Amino acid sequence: MTTDLERLKSLIRDVPDFPKQGIVFKDITPLLADEIAFSTVIDLIVVHFGRGNVDKVVGIEARGFILASPVAYHFGAGFVPVRKAGKLPWETEAAQYSLEYGTETLEIHRDAFAPGERVLIVDDVLATGGTAAAAAKLVERLGGTVVGIACLIELGFLRGRESLAGYDFFSLITY
Repeated sequence: MTTDLERLKSLIRDVPDFPKQGIVFKDITPLLADEIAFSTVIDLIVVHFGRGNVDKVVGIEARGFILASPVAYHFGAGFVPVRKAGKLPWETEAAQYSLEYGTETLEIHRDAFAPGERVLIVDDVLATGGTAAAAAKLVERLGGTVVGIACLIELGFLRGRESLAGYDFFSLITY
């Protein structure tokens, strides 16, 4: 397992000063382009949360969509996109949150969940935790039950995990 995680980590590229000066962006596109690494990430998330335990998988725009869609497929679950404000075509529910370099608003369709549906939230990176916490609040506000939050990368030095206390949080790689 450690060897797999080391290989995954070796496929993540650092891009300094993106999207703003002082930020080191974690580029996952080399990992996504590697069919073994990509399938390993999906499999590890599915194994952690277990088949039969998830009704819907929420993917957070935009790279979260890439990971959440195959996870949903493996669970036999539906996929629900969470997007930035103004991008969804139907009636939405919104939540504002803080990033490490600003604020943003997320939206989700109001009819995304039936009451009590078990929902897994998937994103690429956990930084300050604001995005994942906002997505969890939206799911709960609409009657879903958050069974967990999964991220490929956790930026541990930003302590985002602390804002997700009470949730089953799973990350594969921590910096």
